[in-house]
Amino acid sequence: MATAITGAAGRDVAALPKVHLHLHLIGSMRPRTLADLARRNGERLPAELSALTCRVGSLPTTYHGVTPTEADVRGFARFDAFYVAAKRQVRSLADLARLVHELAVDEAAAGSRWVEVTANPSLYHGRLGPDEGVLEALLDAGRCAQADTGVGVGWVVSADRRFPDAAPALAKLAVRYACDGVVGFGLANDEAANPAAAFGPAFDIAHDGGLLAVPHAGELTDAADIMGAIGRLGAHRIGHGIRAITDPRVVDRLVAEQVCLEVCPASNVALGAIDHLADHPLPRLRAEGCTVTLAADDPLLFGSGLADQYVIARRVFGFDDAELAELTRCGIHAAGCPPQLRDELLADVDAWLADEPAGAAA
Repeated sequence: MATAITGAAGRDVAALPKVHLHLHLIGSMRPRTLADLARRNGERLPAELSALTCRVGSLPTTYHGVTPTEADVRGFARFDAFYVAAKRQVRSLADLARLVHELAVDEAAAGSRWVEVTANPSLYHGRLGPDEGVLEALLDAGRCAQADTGVGVGWVVSADRRFPDAAPALAKLAVRYACDGVVGFGLANDEAANPAAAFGPAFDIAHDGGLLAVPHAGELTDAADIMGAIGRLGAHRIGHGIRAITDPRVVDRLVAEQVCLEVCPASNVALGAIDHLADHPLPRLRAEGCTVTLAADDPLLFGSGLADQYVIARRVFGFDDAELAELTRCGIHAAGCPPQLRDELLADVDAWLADEPAGAAA
């Protein structure tokens, strides 16, 4: 049973029905699992990454409303080095299946009912077999995890910003499995490597195949990259997108086209995109009319899960329960989940909001 997470006066945010739309597979790994895999492999992790493995093994309640102004990892280069070191510990398809099952368990504890996991099968090419086999293993693991936990699992096949020439083949692979669990096509890694618009041909394939276009853009670069993601990639959602606040034209475009921003507050601070949570533009983006939902990004490296982002929104941004409910509604509408589940989730959010908060007078 999930531990109640209130963070301040209000309803339990772990009980708020949610979708999680921005979660990387390797970044979802439990610290204890990373330590187990490294020990099995006889490999010594970088000291700072090893320190993360001393955290509590179940992540959804890690922050309990703490409002950090510093982080374990600042800057993309350091983050990427840690991410690669963690990825290197995955040596088999069984390891991948373990990660998928554990993330579903953790998502259930955080109140998630649907999670879209970002993965790039080509990251494991040559070690775990061909891309197709890796993707099929992930899809199988997602179905098993859903059966065990009740959390629906969809997949976002993501291209790498460093390799635009490889993106069309990945998009074709994603489309082949569009009816088997792949719901979107994404774009991740260092935003400075290539502009979003360079991936237009791959996203054309994804659109033609019926997939959601969900690229990362505008976290560590500038608002122009967001405009490229909307205009050339036809983005349905934007991963991060917080730099939009610097350009009113981009904000207007996001509002007009109802492109949902997957905002990850703790991650943005940890990577140095924002100095302090109190400076985060999320409240201003919402005030301008942007569609926003919350996500955790990489809990392994940033130390907080999905429910923690809602605690941050309550404690740092001053959001009341109605505003928290609207954040999750935005995610539900933007998700690639089955229509029946969407309707159920929206009704359950209304029910959560209708309940009296803990400690309220009868």
